Amino acid sequence: MKTRPVISALLLLFTFSFSFQATAASMDEVTVEEGKLRGTMENNIAIFKGVPFARPPVGEFRWKAPQPAQPWDGVKTAQAYAPAPMQAGEPPSGKSEDCLYLNIWTPATSPDDDVPVLVWIYGGGFSFGASSDPIFDGRALANKGVIVVSIAYRVGQLGFLAHPELSAESPNGVSGNYGILDQIAALKWIKKNISQFGGDPDNITIAGESAGGISVSMLSASPLAKGLFEKAISQSGGSFGPPREVNYPGENMSLLQQAESEGKEYVKKFGTTSIDALRKMDAETFIPQGWSLPGGWPIVDGYVIPDDQYKLYQQGKFNDTPVLVGYNSDEGLSFVRAQDPQQFIDGMNQRFGVFSSKLIDAYSISREAVTRNARNLIRDAAFGWHTWSWAKLQTAHGDGDAYLYYFDQHPDHAKGSEHYNEGAAHGQEIAYVFKHLDTSNPDSGKQALQLSESMATYWTNFVKSGNPNGSGLPQWPVFEPGAPTVMHFNTTPKTGPVADENALKVLDDYFEWRRTGDDQKLQR
Repeated sequence: MKTRPVISALLLLFTFSFSFQATAASMDEVTVEEGKLRGTMENNIAIFKGVPFARPPVGEFRWKAPQPAQPWDGVKTAQAYAPAPMQAGEPPSGKSEDCLYLNIWTPATSPDDDVPVLVWIYGGGFSFGASSDPIFDGRALANKGVIVVSIAYRVGQLGFLAHPELSAESPNGVSGNYGILDQIAALKWIKKNISQFGGDPDNITIAGESAGGISVSMLSASPLAKGLFEKAISQSGGSFGPPREVNYPGENMSLLQQAESEGKEYVKKFGTTSIDALRKMDAETFIPQGWSLPGGWPIVDGYVIPDDQYKLYQQGKFNDTPVLVGYNSDEGLSFVRAQDPQQFIDGMNQRFGVFSSKLIDAYSISREAVTRNARNLIRDAAFGWHTWSWAKLQTAHGDGDAYLYYFDQHPDHAKGSEHYNEGAAHGQEIAYVFKHLDTSNPDSGKQALQLSESMATYWTNFVKSGNPNGSGLPQWPVFEPGAPTVMHFNTTPKTGPVADENALKVLDDYFEWRRTGDDQKLQR
């Protein structure tokens, strides 16, 4: 009789299968430092939403650095998104001053799996944003073998108000960068607790788009974030312009003293000069109804952000990691408001001063109409130059490799029309990276879905190893300033040159002139 070995083998297989399923199912309940959490399981992905990583920044904790989360008794249900920070509009999960929560998607089947971790930071000009936005759902990327964590941070005046009284009460003598401190607190929590979700605390990648990508840039230069991540991804981000008294996209940074002065003027709106009185006001009071400054942007405070980031990189004072950075071909679509060409030229003269004419020539900007060339200047002044400079500085002063991309996917429905040359607008790449293209949308054809799959694979490969390359993908070369090669995402991934590189070099002179006052740059 040979039935007994067969039965034994079947029993062993059943026992192993049951044990595996039980282990996988148990991943929806974990214990972190503060207590037990219960999430949900969806197609072998454990999902935890609304996990507190810091104490609610309310009452006496408004306009203070985030404090550790409080422990809880029993099992805390983590199955719904927490409210977004206070802001104009209506985020998907609502909004509240009590907003410091994160969300986790993990494919791990055991706390011992050591799965690489991707931490996502939302954009929104530091005035808006929500981790509950459906486009940031991490399931598709988790299915590619990484843990996805999306974090929240305070925005607007509640996240970035600087004021002399706030600086005086701070043990570090600064104020204004609470939103960045929230991000750092979230990274510290993840470092301590992600192993409970099967994550590798020594293989964390920070990533974000727009203000989220700018945040990644700032975290890469902040000594307070040292050791909290191993790789960085920035989509349409970077903050390498010098501080300036007048804020423009790409030149948004202020020094602490200026931000405090602006904060004093802002506080006068409420009929008081007392921070204690302001802390008693309803949080709704401080919701900006537009892109409102002061209080809506990080500042060079000498503590969280020690100095002009360009100088910090030149001095080797940054968190050296591999970086994957890039921007979209027509970012200016979202930021150029002027329809009258003379109005646009007047704005250029005001912003770029004596460099205006050189930039008009470099970008071949028309004086008859506001064209794509005009938008390209705004694209580069806000995003392209910063990203290109980041890749150059990382290569020159760091050991980590830099990978540069240019997203130029054109809307499928616009082929053959005048709008086809508009290119890719700000934020268009996010759905491709997260694999959330709307298949009912005319822009989501077969080629777009294939491009999305390629981008998601490049991104997750980078999260795993610091190198985006892998089987079945076109080779993405490391960025080399002497012979710069960029990965272009347009229908299919393919390498190409830096877009408008000669014009970028004129912007390079402009920013150095702003930084140093070197008038010799005008003679080039």
